[in-house]
Amino acid sequence: MNIQIAPNDISHVIEADKANVWHHLMQHAAFETVDPRIIVEGKGLRVWDATGREMIDAVSGGVWTVNVGYGRARIADAVRDQLVKMNFFAAAAGSIPAALFAERLIEKMPGMSRVYYSNSGSEANEKAYKIIRQIAHKRYGGKKHKILYRERDYHGTTIGALASCGQPERAAQYGPFPPGFVSVPHCLEYRSQWGDVPDYGVRAAREIERVILEEGPDTVGGIVLEPITAGGGVIVPPEGYWETVQEICTKYDVLLHIDEVVCGLGRTGQWFGYQNFGIKPDLVTMAKGVASGYAAISCTVTTERVFDMFKDDPSDPLGYFRDISTFGGCTAGPAAALENMAIIEDEDLLENTLVRGEQLGNGLEALKSRHAIVGDVRGMGLFWGVELVADRETREPLPEKTVAAVVAAVGARGVIIGMTNRSLPGYNNTLCLSPALIATAAEIDTIVEAIDGALTEVGATL
Repeated sequence: MNIQIAPNDISHVIEADKANVWHHLMQHAAFETVDPRIIVEGKGLRVWDATGREMIDAVSGGVWTVNVGYGRARIADAVRDQLVKMNFFAAAAGSIPAALFAERLIEKMPGMSRVYYSNSGSEANEKAYKIIRQIAHKRYGGKKHKILYRERDYHGTTIGALASCGQPERAAQYGPFPPGFVSVPHCLEYRSQWGDVPDYGVRAAREIERVILEEGPDTVGGIVLEPITAGGGVIVPPEGYWETVQEICTKYDVLLHIDEVVCGLGRTGQWFGYQNFGIKPDLVTMAKGVASGYAAISCTVTTERVFDMFKDDPSDPLGYFRDISTFGGCTAGPAAALENMAIIEDEDLLENTLVRGEQLGNGLEALKSRHAIVGDVRGMGLFWGVELVADRETREPLPEKTVAAVVAAVGARGVIIGMTNRSLPGYNNTLCLSPALIATAAEIDTIVEAIDGALTEVGATL
């Protein structure tokens, strides 16, 4: 693709970036000797940087977001038309796109009924925590306020969200954190905490019950879980896990909060990740793929039962949900989300995700037979992880720097992938893939071939 940027413009942009922009997740000392990457255009799965280099983006914007791919004019047009008509009003009032998207969203989520808008996944999860905490005060004298979270899961970057972070390196140096957040063990059978045990999924879920009993069931109000752990290693919970979690939550009156920030809007081949497992949540949060990055939007969705707890006593001036999200009143988000959902339906992208996801999974499994450093392959739909090890027998993790070398080698072959990083001490060793739901068979083949070549290159140096 011909990028219409003159060389002097490239130089100015890069210098402006280096002098003024504070990048996310980046050690800026590197920019003393190298230039930052500037992405200037995208179409489908492909992006071009300021030098004109073309790459296949196999992580949907770097952080599993651009579900329907780049260059969607119909989303941009819908947002533009909405903004010139009505761009914003505080969400104490309604808007046409907010009402219509909420209606469409609830149609995809049987059992759920109410949508609260905000602007990021972190914020959506904060709202869910506040709902659980306020219910504790309204119904249980403030005692049933504790919120459980799982090792390896991630729920956002605010101080409250980091209090529920199962990735120690993400939370490091940001404490002290608010009290009342309690961890439960992870459910990655490949890294079993209890050795070779039968019914690992049930065993891992029963640990949640153990923690509830230790903390006191009358103190635990909610649990937040990713349906498939994302940045903690792409972990699909094993058989028996979710059924047991549901049983435990019902038994101890614990609100089940499912964090769909990554999995939501088709990533697994279902509208939501939890729908693969027959879960009946009380709260569901989402962001990222809701509008595929074309506008900022997140949603905290609840059942009518949860919603009704905030209108049970109209005479109580503190009884309703006294929360606000300024940019939850932006109309661009739901306008983009409506078109994003329509694209997924019109182009049958859920089915494409299942077909291309099977192809990707099979391709990655084939790499395991060819490369000794591939320890485990796991995933669902277009959401996959490849855990790299120094020794298959001991499952010793491949060092983080070596895994980063694999990612760089894949990049040198024209494909962008991710990896677990700055998350789990000693276990940042999983390659992460989440190409857009529009991926073609040829693009999946190219992604797998690039990883194959990179594993060969790096493996030869070990």
